[in-house]
Amino acid sequence: MPRQLHLSAALDSPGRFDAGHYAYLARLAERATLDFVTLDDSFAAAPSRPDALAALARIAPLTGRVGLVPTVTTTHTEPFHTSISVNTLDWASEGRAGWLVGVSTTEAEARAFGRRPVAPEDELWAEAADAVEVAARLWDSWEDDAEIRDTATGRFIDRDKVHYIDFTGPRFSVRGPSITPRPPQGRPVVAVPVAAADLAPDASPGGRARVAAAVRHADVVLLDAPDRAARLTAATELRLRAGEGLRILARLDADLSALPDRAADERLLAELTATGSGVDGFHLSPADPPRDLAALADRIAPVLRDAGLLRAGYTGRTLRDHLGLARPASRYAARPADAPTDAPAASPTASPALAEVTR
Repeated sequence: MPRQLHLSAALDSPGRFDAGHYAYLARLAERATLDFVTLDDSFAAAPSRPDALAALARIAPLTGRVGLVPTVTTTHTEPFHTSISVNTLDWASEGRAGWLVGVSTTEAEARAFGRRPVAPEDELWAEAADAVEVAARLWDSWEDDAEIRDTATGRFIDRDKVHYIDFTGPRFSVRGPSITPRPPQGRPVVAVPVAAADLAPDASPGGRARVAAAVRHADVVLLDAPDRAARLTAATELRLRAGEGLRILARLDADLSALPDRAADERLLAELTATGSGVDGFHLSPADPPRDLAALADRIAPVLRDAGLLRAGYTGRTLRDHLGLARPASRYAARPADAPTDAPAASPTASPALAEVTR
């Protein structure tokens, strides 16, 4: 039996701010049994669009299975706040949250905050890598059984199972712990955009830094590549650097039609079913989201299912389930007696009281 594809789609609809629009699109994606949807965001004034994380939190209770992955920039924001926001989305969606990491590269965005001038892209992605590291540590800072809710003693948590993270880097330091319990997924899925050109020998410093962040932290890479050969070369290099656990989805335009259009459908199906591309699936960018996602659910998905390339229904509840990713253990949890000797042990710290952040 052929290996099933991992498919996702962008819901980007500049100028649309009504939650009903995005809920409708997400339900179409869910009907097509996609792994997740993304919603882009930035601090730029144009194009006008809603806050991605808030919009997906709003539609979380209106959907039941599809993953929800907003773009959240790490520039001009605090990593502690970002980690809490993504964690909250994971709770609101019952374990379906992800985070598409973004950076802010323009002078206009820097002026909007007035805190610092725009930085080179390689510095921004190095900062992003540190921000994701902080978020992961904060998500781990509550062990899974830290929340005890013992009414007899009046204790909400077991203080010995909530940990400082003590992160110190060149751009900020965060002591922790988190102020929210560990996310349902343990750690929400982290996605990083990478272009094939970022892996070339003559890649820009920003491209190299983006790849380094992806290799270090990504569960999913959204890969921009001009053709199948470039996809294969880039995917092979990413797996050599990051390992087989990385999920690589190639970005692909989807321009279909409301009425059956055999030529358009076959063009997309030819890309989706092509072998030897080295990727695990595709991240679709609809030209017209309502039209194209409906066509995907009604015409493309059934063909893929008939070929054994797409699930007939969701078998798991979380985004990690959809992607075939294991739920990670907290790095701070005590190691079981029968665990391998090279497993990370719990960090010895005093019982924490308040989260501390210094930037």
